[in-house]
Amino acid sequence: MTANIKGLKQLQRKLDRLPSIVKERIREALEDGANEIVNMAKSLVPSDTSALRDSIGWTYGQAPKGAMTLGKVQAIGGDLTITIYAGNSEAFYARWVEFGTAAHTAGGRFEGATIPAIPASPYFYVSFRALRRRVKSRVTRSINKAAKDVAAGR
Repeated sequence: MTANIKGLKQLQRKLDRLPSIVKERIREALEDGANEIVNMAKSLVPSDTSALRDSIGWTYGQAPKGAMTLGKVQAIGGDLTITIYAGNSEAFYARWVEFGTAAHTAGGRFEGATIPAIPASPYFYVSFRALRRRVKSRVTRSINKAAKDVAAGR
């Protein structure tokens, strides 16, 4: 007994297209989500100068040297790793603004000086927490839409 399956070649072509289309849609959804998180963080950051606000961004791969990493989203294979970061060599104080500092006596160049406590002014993780569900839903919807588009032959 043999069975002849109609449309098997068409199905195989659709299945072969699925990974590349899904990857493209995931990339778009991740970029949209990263932009949204970065924009919110930039709007929340307190700034005397624009150095800290301008240092907030996202990139594929590693964050710039000296930056505080908010989060990493990494897919299998590693080519869809997006890193959201704040701080750089000019805005090295990103962590201090986010988490605050305790009162202390300075050492080194300013030894003996009393440094008062600086309260935290969260901007970075607050943005991530506020938007992570939306971003995750966007990625899930993009995967489902890609699968439906491939199945429909689009």
